[in-house]
Amino acid sequence: MIKVSVIVPVFNTEKYLEKCLNSLVNQTLPEIEIVIVNDGSTDRSTEIIEHFKKCYPEKIRSAIQENSGQGVARNKAIEMCSGEYIGFVDSDDWVEPEMYQRMYEKAQENNADFVECPYSYLRDDGDTYTEIKPYGCVRAYVDKMDMFVHPLVSPWNKLYRAELIKNNNVRFTEGKIYEDTAFFIKTIPFIERHGFVEEKFVNHILRKTSTMSINRNKKVADIFDILDDVIDFYCENGLFEEYKERLEFFCTCLLLRSSLSRIVKINDKAMRQEFVVRTWEWIDKKFPEFKKNELLQKGTNGIYIRMTNRYTIHIWTFIFRAKWRLSGG
Repeated sequence: MIKVSVIVPVFNTEKYLEKCLNSLVNQTLPEIEIVIVNDGSTDRSTEIIEHFKKCYPEKIRSAIQENSGQGVARNKAIEMCSGEYIGFVDSDDWVEPEMYQRMYEKAQENNADFVECPYSYLRDDGDTYTEIKPYGCVRAYVDKMDMFVHPLVSPWNKLYRAELIKNNNVRFTEGKIYEDTAFFIKTIPFIERHGFVEEKFVNHILRKTSTMSINRNKKVADIFDILDDVIDFYCENGLFEEYKERLEFFCTCLLLRSSLSRIVKINDKAMRQEFVVRTWEWIDKKFPEFKKNELLQKGTNGIYIRMTNRYTIHIWTFIFRAKWRLSGG
């Protein structure tokens, strides 16, 4: 019986892929399968995948598709998985040898639907890696409602019961960035028991990239479609009223913090202003009473968000952009 299926979407990561796959085929958990979807790579990634398939035919399953994005690749892999639990690894990361054994043992111990662990965040400096401050709030959750409060939505430090994903039709939004956000938030209502392992099992890489292109800037607006998708999912499954307060908090914080911090980095002034206006309009339409949210009644973030309206959001944008430019952005 396969205990854990590990999904690895791959697109042009030849520099990192061998280290990633070595970390998976050498896991201390023997009952593991590695499900690789090659998302139309044009570098040596295809050659590396074929080499590992030859060396570890009992562990590796793979498929190839035309370049369609990470969401499509992960969804394709979910259908291929046969494990009791499903994990995800980015193809430029690597994990510690005991990760999935420890995560699976914790899942068994707690009869958990979901297990999470911390991670090391490493900047790729060329020949060396420098550990930097991690992002997101990785912690042992009090309950499922706590999972809406400033979570790390990325899937690569988590283990999910496969039935939870497959039976509830939880999938990644395709053709959009921020697909991790939608996937994570959609899983929460179905998680009854959870676990946490304190070791840093994941080595997550920050790759050097150039300033975002105009095309990438436009993709920042995907957040509105992603959050629409989340709200639609909750409504279609009869979950919206039960989780409305938490969704209101999560969506409002996401748009006025991390999303706005990306918007301020857009150099095209007209585009930047358009997205700022859309941010306020989305919040005002979906959650017009957000300032009454109990979770926003304390802390500096709560004060900032409660002070935001259709006018002050432009002031915050000016201030945040100025701070970003002063920091060397």
